[in-house]
Amino acid sequence: MINKKAAHIMYPELDENFRMERLKPRDGIIRMVLDTDTFNEIDDQFALSHALLSPERLRLEAVYAAPFFNDLSNGPKDGMEKSYDEIVHILTRLQRMREGIVFRGSESYLPGAHTPVDSPAARDLVAKALAMPDDEPLYVAAIGAITNVASAILLEPSIIRKIVVIWLGGHALSWRDTKEFNLVQDIHAARVILDSGVPSVLIPCAGVASHLITSLPEIERYVRGRGEIGDFLAERYEGCSSDHFGYSRVIWDLSAVAYLLDPSYVPTDFVHSPLLTDQVTWSVDHGRHFIRCANGVNRDAIFKDLFHKLEEHAQGTR
Repeated sequence: MINKKAAHIMYPELDENFRMERLKPRDGIIRMVLDTDTFNEIDDQFALSHALLSPERLRLEAVYAAPFFNDLSNGPKDGMEKSYDEIVHILTRLQRMREGIVFRGSESYLPGAHTPVDSPAARDLVAKALAMPDDEPLYVAAIGAITNVASAILLEPSIIRKIVVIWLGGHALSWRDTKEFNLVQDIHAARVILDSGVPSVLIPCAGVASHLITSLPEIERYVRGRGEIGDFLAERYEGCSSDHFGYSRVIWDLSAVAYLLDPSYVPTDFVHSPLLTDQVTWSVDHGRHFIRCANGVNRDAIFKDLFHKLEEHAQGTR
């Protein structure tokens, strides 16, 4: 065990070959959990639905409510609670609600670089990760502030041997800054992910996931009328703007689930884990460990997959 950028937390030293092996695409069904600030916008609802509609590839074992704070909440705790309720709404509409799948997450952001925020979500992630066999990682798709995942790592650093984190956070590495909502809410947590050495796939927002755009006419044609969940997603989309004339909206969070469904949907490069500066910019250090970083998204393939699955689900419930 060695100390990496932390005065109090000792992260396991992962062999680079082990990390690269963990980051290779895997065939067959993979086990995953989803960490989501589901009520923050409208895109998390699409991502959660996509994961639930993809049992041929994804075994979704838990959904964690992540904190958020904007004009839709009065603080991180309220954002987390609203996200928890939204997760339950989606699972109910898809008739997937069952005991022990949804967990409340952090009620605040990390108070310091080495201090976790204990929560049922963080504890469940630790337990699930430790129970994984050595030859099979648990995939952790995170599409909000990454407080829950960072807290789990701080609570039990050894889980970095057991998980692969796919995080939608920050902007493209070439961007002038990385002041993106998921990242800036909890910079301490972001640094835990980037500095701990955990096998990671970083999906930047601006410059990468920002290409996942759709419009109300497309939603009306391929989402509305596709069962209870299709109508729910269409209502959420329609309600996101008072004027849809010439309007389009990015559904960022589909990217993390899409990567797990088929890595060709979200092509990546191996890069050195970037340093997050105090100015909230990226800095390059070629001595740091490797991660995967997305360089684009196959917008059409991702939406086609979602639309087909919504149609198949609707036909199966008629």
